[in-house]
Amino acid sequence: MKTFACGDVVPGCTTTFTGPDDDAVLAQVAAHAAADHGLGTVPPELVDQVRASIVLV
Repeated sequence: MKTFACGDVVPGCTTTFTGPDDDAVLAQVAAHAAADHGLGTVPPELVDQVRASIVLV
């Protein structure tokens, strides 16, 4: 399993995501970015930051 804490990239956000692989986590993060942070699309730089912060649990 992989996990990502949004607060690692967006200070103050306490939302975390877990999935079987990076792609599953990224899909959840994209939905969260749109719903909770107002991002219609996730910039490539942000995707890179998220990928770098995803950890194996």
